Amino acid sequence: MRGQKRAKQFGAVAGAGALVLAWVLVGCDSVMEAMGESLPTGRAEPCPEGGVRLAEGEGNAAMGLRVADFQLVNCGSAAYELEGYPEVRLLDGEGRPLQVDIGHGTNGVTSSAADGDAPPRRVTLQPGQSAMTGLLWRNLVTDSSVPATEGRVLELVPKPGAPRLTLRLSAPVDLGDTGKLGLSAWSALAR
Repeated sequence: MRGQKRAKQFGAVAGAGALVLAWVLVGCDSVMEAMGESLPTGRAEPCPEGGVRLAEGEGNAAMGLRVADFQLVNCGSAAYELEGYPEVRLLDGEGRPLQVDIGHGTNGVTSSAADGDAPPRRVTLQPGQSAMTGLLWRNLVTDSSVPATEGRVLELVPKPGAPRLTLRLSAPVDLGDTGKLGLSAWSALAR
């Protein structure tokens, strides 16, 4: 009995070792396919039409004042020119556009000086480089008869004539009943 148990354990260890060896020699993809498993999903997605990809950056929420950064990555093979502000629209969780006053700079959301009020500059992104824009808002409810607004999807047009990019947000833009956003101009991200 003990001999059979050890033989089974040895067989299991040897089988696992053979699988690891095959994985190393043949490659992960071939072994996964042979086992009937799906391939890993960590592969790079193709670059969208227009040559840029939108990604969620850092966010900050302090005392009701919220900030969210968004990065535009040049995943194409040519330089990409930006100047000014993107066109931005917020959608709810069902994909319906929200009525939001989106203005340049701080848009009266806060009276303190902020980077969001920096004047627009021309930004040239070489392949692999990124630019950033940011949203600024307050999570504030001043009238309980007005439903609180929550943006779950960001639609962004980087520059006039460019394709619209859509990004499902990991954290909502929780405007309360203010309905007001500040938008910063494009700025280059340091490498």
